[in-house]
Amino acid sequence: MAIDLNQWYPGDLNFLVGQSRQSAHMFERPPSLKLSYPLPYGAIVHDDGVQFVVFSRSATAMRVLLYNKVSDREPIEIIDFDPELNRWGDVWSIFVPGMKPGQLYHFQADGPFDPNRGHRFDPRARLIDPYAKALAGRFQPPDDGITRPPKCVVINDDFDWRGGRHLRRRLSETVIYEMHVRGFTRSRSSGVKNPGTYLGIIEKIPYLQSLGVTAIELMPVHEFPIFDCMGNKPERPNYWGYDPMALFAPHRGYAVGSEPGSQVREFKEMVRELHRAGIEVILDVVFNHTAEGNERGPTLSFKGLENRVYYMLDNGGRYYKNYTGCGNTLNGNHPVVRELIFHCLRYWVHNYHVDGFRFDLASILSRDRDGNIIPNPPVVESIAEDPLLADTKIIAEAWDAAGAYQVGTFANLRWAEWNGRYRDDMRRFWRGDLHMIGAIATRLAGSSDLYQPGGRHPYHSINFITSHDGFPLNDLVSHNQKHNEANGEENRDGDNNNLSYNYGTEGPTRRRPIEQIRERQIKNMLASLLLSQGVPMILSGDEVRRTQRGNNNAYCQDNPISWFDWRLVRKNRSLRRFCQVLIAFRKAEPTVRQEDFLTGRPRPNNGLPDVSWFNAHGAAVDWANGDRSLGCMLAAVPQLDTDAVPNHHILLLLHSAPESRDFVLPPLVQDIPWRLFVNTAAEPPADIYPGLDGPPVSVNGVVPMESRSLLCYVAPDVQL
Repeated sequence: MAIDLNQWYPGDLNFLVGQSRQSAHMFERPPSLKLSYPLPYGAIVHDDGVQFVVFSRSATAMRVLLYNKVSDREPIEIIDFDPELNRWGDVWSIFVPGMKPGQLYHFQADGPFDPNRGHRFDPRARLIDPYAKALAGRFQPPDDGITRPPKCVVINDDFDWRGGRHLRRRLSETVIYEMHVRGFTRSRSSGVKNPGTYLGIIEKIPYLQSLGVTAIELMPVHEFPIFDCMGNKPERPNYWGYDPMALFAPHRGYAVGSEPGSQVREFKEMVRELHRAGIEVILDVVFNHTAEGNERGPTLSFKGLENRVYYMLDNGGRYYKNYTGCGNTLNGNHPVVRELIFHCLRYWVHNYHVDGFRFDLASILSRDRDGNIIPNPPVVESIAEDPLLADTKIIAEAWDAAGAYQVGTFANLRWAEWNGRYRDDMRRFWRGDLHMIGAIATRLAGSSDLYQPGGRHPYHSINFITSHDGFPLNDLVSHNQKHNEANGEENRDGDNNNLSYNYGTEGPTRRRPIEQIRERQIKNMLASLLLSQGVPMILSGDEVRRTQRGNNNAYCQDNPISWFDWRLVRKNRSLRRFCQVLIAFRKAEPTVRQEDFLTGRPRPNNGLPDVSWFNAHGAAVDWANGDRSLGCMLAAVPQLDTDAVPNHHILLLLHSAPESRDFVLPPLVQDIPWRLFVNTAAEPPADIYPGLDGPPVSVNGVVPMESRSLLCYVAPDVQL
């Protein structure tokens, strides 16, 4: 039965809310009037109802479908937007009095279906609100050819933060720990009450504190499909989550509660408790593609609202440009999409108190509407200049799947970058490749070749050797080849160029000599990472030798291949200790996290060059030769607080060759009273000295080095 709202609310029609169909509903509308404001977008809660606002330029009609329960296949009520009264330009806005938070809904839009011109409207499709703050339920099997996606939830954002705010830690003082919400605690070995959830992370905060990291970088937590469009678990589940369908909504699969919207509260609880522990939260965000796929994919949201605006289209509009390798590409530099992106970022910062973002395949954001790389792309500049994001961390993965590679040149001073060149050069050097000493010196010193020409600083380099994408550190030293058979793609997926080495046996082994060199190489890379200028990022589990059994593309492995095995914390406790001490040293020692590039000029506090390089003979380095040994001394930075413990001079000796050799220290270095801090070739606990009180350098200035090893000595900056 149609309900004529003119009979409910006589008076000025500009105040009316539209027409309703199917009279049964879960709320009572009070006899009051409400002006229908055109912004902000989404489902906005007011004291006396809810405002629904959605963009569509080409729609000829718009509806909001209301449901009582998550399991409902059909809406209990349909409310039509009146195009004369409820449309403001290209914005459709309708106010529904009496509605409360928790209401379930979809949008539905009429319009042209003309793929050759880029239109894909379907009046039967149930559409996810692009600004939905939460989703509930799963895909329901279609019986009429119409996809039924999870339902949107009206959310009240009120939350007791107990006075908590962003931590605002300087980027140069940050140590990042990349992790997966589910994988971190899903294993039974985690021992947590709520495995695989936001609340499970709260239970493991003491572990993160003990490790010493200052920020966690969460792989995607915005909504992505758990099941396929038929409501079934796919053969290759979307474990990583790089397939977004609701950018404003925390993933419901990581919540403990089953009540619609529980994920919103639980995510906020996680952030609040992490902040209380001094740990920042960085989100891996995907603004380059969506779960709707290409022209053969489902219509879930953007396709059914304004396909030509939200996506980069090809061949007149029938096909999708695919710079992501995922079927479609978001049109990030269109003004409407650009607005959605920075509204989304603002929402996560303001409503969830997150501290920063890592932008997946960020080079997509440098492409114009035709897919061309452009200078000063509007969306990149908007993010950098947005006032609400001014004290957040913004980090680019400065490449995409179509060949763009912008490491060092992505954007301006606000943007840091995942430094892929750091990863590759460190792997090559420690594998023993020749002609790497020049590159390794540059990476240790903060990658001035990449960041100094643009006026940037060492902390714009996010240094990493491993990430979710590829081998974890244990597998990097255990496999010559990828082993992705479990992915069901006949080992064709994943990168073939891993710059890895197995040291004599492919995969796990009980041969003690091989295990010793693998452990040493892991320490070499962890020590290099944590003693480099720039910002270190550690992959979760590398500190205890987590393995993916040779799989370098575990995107679909929601099982022990990807999960953190907490038994390793005890089994490899000496490696964990090694990592803990290095992190603590880094946090205490400004000499290894300098904010300006090194120059080689003397420091005013001690007269020593800020950096000195030398070869194994104690002489000047011939950067063109094929040597695999390098020495470096960093002079202590000036001490600001005269009453504090002195900063330290740091001596690094790196040797990646498979044979041992003696290292001769140059005269400048010999005169300093060095004490051993790190020796990756020594057995624990002599591999690292938390008190900086290891054995001194020999009086003759000759330092014997084992094969494939790193030594670090320290000395306080005091008057000699």
